[in-house]
Amino acid sequence: MSGFIKRSGRWAGVLLLAGAAMSSVQAADRQLLNSSYDIARELFAAYNEKFAEYWLGETGETLEVRQSHGGSSRQAQAIIQGLRADIVTYNQVTDVDILHERGNLIPADWRERLPNASSPYYSTMAFMVREGNPKNIQNWDDLAREDVSSVLPNPKTSGNGRYTYLAALGYAQQTFGDDQEKIDNFLRTMLGNVAVFDTGGRGATTTFVERGIGDVLLTFESEVNNIADTHPEHGFQVVVPKVSFLAEFPVTWIDSNVERNGNEELAKTYLEYLYSEDSQRLLAGFNYRVHNETVQAEFAERFPELQLLPIEEIAGDWPTAMEEHFANGAKLDQLQRR
Repeated sequence: MSGFIKRSGRWAGVLLLAGAAMSSVQAADRQLLNSSYDIARELFAAYNEKFAEYWLGETGETLEVRQSHGGSSRQAQAIIQGLRADIVTYNQVTDVDILHERGNLIPADWRERLPNASSPYYSTMAFMVREGNPKNIQNWDDLAREDVSSVLPNPKTSGNGRYTYLAALGYAQQTFGDDQEKIDNFLRTMLGNVAVFDTGGRGATTTFVERGIGDVLLTFESEVNNIADTHPEHGFQVVVPKVSFLAEFPVTWIDSNVERNGNEELAKTYLEYLYSEDSQRLLAGFNYRVHNETVQAEFAERFPELQLLPIEEIAGDWPTAMEEHFANGAKLDQLQRR
């Protein structure tokens, strides 16, 4: 399981070499730096190789794609502080918005530059339980039982963790209606049952898988399915609640950096290629939900139909959610006070 061990490095994430040029002694003709969330290592290692082959065929140029991985909020902050990433492939809109709001590195209308609000794929939140599901964990309410302990990425540092919190909030709103006291009590108990708040999703996976902590791992559907698929010897089981959160994965190029790096066309093409049918099939193979209808039909059995709640139904919009739930002293902090 050493593939799940966290690595350290500058910019709150390791800078990994990926793509066809990874083992080449001779430097590639072009280089591109992708700043991404921390559980996307394997996905982009595969995608970078595919895209490098495509770029070579289109231009005759060899390409080295470098990856900087970590909690998406920390990755965004690293770019604001000077990391010269050409593109970002994150797991939350606010971590892209901040690049405009605090650094003026991208335009305010960045979502309009690519299809599906610049989200080429999406996911939702799911549970991974231990072999045989000994605690019979089936739904969000089980996470508030006194005999259940969970592992969750910290919503303060991880878009992954914020999605899980909001999914649980959406479930509580549907269950308890306008009874805010019951909603708060459910969330307070659920958060109180978290054994470890890791800074990012891959750290949470390491805690659950390698350290053996917790009865249930709360993370992306794609992550739990990838683990179950690649490590069947552990007998992990995947539980996908019927009501969950619509987790979009926004991407964009960093205008000021691609201009300075001379990578504007390359960066745009890298992101546009994510929407191609072959790339959508690759994404689905890594257990992400995609928009391409042909690929959706091919992978229909893998993805159960769910009620995926958008941010608008739970908190109005992302700025409201960040202010009311995740800012210092806001609802999340209030619920965790002892």
